[in-house]
Amino acid sequence: MPSKENRRITDMGTLKALAHPLRLKLYRALYLERVATASQLAELVDEAVSLVSYHLRKLAEHGLIEEAEPQSQDGRERWWRPASDGISIHDEDFQDAPEKVAAHKSASRLFFEQRSELYYRHLDERAHWGAEWNSASLDSEYLSRLTPAELAELGRELHALLKKYDDKGRAADAASDTQGRENVALHVYGFPFRV
Repeated sequence: MPSKENRRITDMGTLKALAHPLRLKLYRALYLERVATASQLAELVDEAVSLVSYHLRKLAEHGLIEEAEPQSQDGRERWWRPASDGISIHDEDFQDAPEKVAAHKSASRLFFEQRSELYYRHLDERAHWGAEWNSASLDSEYLSRLTPAELAELGRELHALLKKYDDKGRAADAASDTQGRENVALHVYGFPFRV
């Protein structure tokens, strides 16, 4: 059973394992699917099953995913699931050596690039979602003057609110209440800047 905790990544090996374009896509797809085979994930990311299997094993080596109970009678299928209820990466865990700083920056850039690609795809496909989804979608920028403590507090409050809605959606899925329910991405960034 996956841990209900958010796994905090603190080592370079795990960070580098996740900071691979295909592995990050696979982790995201598996997180959404909750349980899947390499064949199912290969179809979702449009890659060869053998390549997907290799990268799933790499994610498993670092404890990011794990084998799941078989979901069918086909004993040849290997089922996977996330090993935790999410992951987090904190800047302070990668600041004690220049190579750690560089690895964290590189990973953060990849995460942002894939999130941007996801949003660009949404913009390209927006017309196909219909009026209800388009009016519910949000794109906002808030510029505030905060202290580091206030920004940290805001982050904790946003995390708690997002977790509440994620739990609500997962409970509905578990109860087979999937009518009108879609995957939703919400990307939040909070950082200091000077004009």
